[in-house]
Amino acid sequence: MKCSTQEWDRHAAIAILVILITCAAGHGNAQTYPQRPVRIVVPVSAGGGVDSLARLVGQHLNAVWGQPFIVDNRPGAGGSLGAEIVARATPDGYTLMVSSSSFVTNAAIRTVRYDPVNDFLPITKLTTNPYILVTTPSLAVSSVKDLVALARSKPESVTYASSGTGGVLHLGAELLCALTGVKMTHVPYKGVADGYPAVISGQVNWMLGSPISAQPLIKAGRLKAIAVTSAARSKALPGLPTIAESGVPGYEVSAWFGLLAPARVPAGIVEKLYAEASKAVTDREVTRRMEMGGTETVGNPPREFALQVTQEFEKWRTVVKKTGLKL
Repeated sequence: MKCSTQEWDRHAAIAILVILITCAAGHGNAQTYPQRPVRIVVPVSAGGGVDSLARLVGQHLNAVWGQPFIVDNRPGAGGSLGAEIVARATPDGYTLMVSSSSFVTNAAIRTVRYDPVNDFLPITKLTTNPYILVTTPSLAVSSVKDLVALARSKPESVTYASSGTGGVLHLGAELLCALTGVKMTHVPYKGVADGYPAVISGQVNWMLGSPISAQPLIKAGRLKAIAVTSAARSKALPGLPTIAESGVPGYEVSAWFGLLAPARVPAGIVEKLYAEASKAVTDREVTRRMEMGGTETVGNPPREFALQVTQEFEKWRTVVKKTGLKL
């Protein structure tokens, strides 16, 4: 059956009206957001760098908008459990996530029920930093070369902790093993804060730690630092060599913590969150304290952060394929 010109005009007018109403609703949501408490899912246990940063951002957003931004720690499966919660959440801006790049590395090495590129809307990268390779103080090593030599002399007897299987701390350690041809035993924990006591006590030999949470333990003599994971030495830790210059050329792992939302959150809400979250981390005093701890504050735009998430995913998928890493 053919429609008359008048009928086509009527259908077109209705379609345009629906679009205008939808756009107006989205704009209105952004203008009045938030109208109730907002949940920030942190996919690791409380006490580590990710958790601390989520609370800092949440406190800033609460002060600006007068609504609680509640940190909800959901550790497990190297961060996958928390990421799945956010990926499936209603895209209205009331469920957010602050995560390390582990939610990307998890998807590169294991089967997860989310897509790190298509199921999330990156809002802003909050910080970036190298990791620090720390050991039990009593372990008879003082360099990466010593650690590799020990592992080579005793295959699989040297142990390392991580914040969970498939996370960036796990893959970063496995990359070291792959590039040096040694075998070490992985001991996963629910979060980086849970791994530190095991290394301090000597139950586990070493791990990659975050500068924010590891430096106080290093200064107190409870952990021994022997290298950083970045391509260049850290400005805050100039005395520590990189793993690459310690006899493992080509090694580089840098951490980032970011604020993300489920895909399809209205653009106006994303821009509003970006504007304030970036202010939270680029505050002069916050930046000064972060830099003292070996961390650089970022606060970049959503589009730039989204591109970096995609590139990170491709990088680790390539590493997993080339090195044959398996869970």
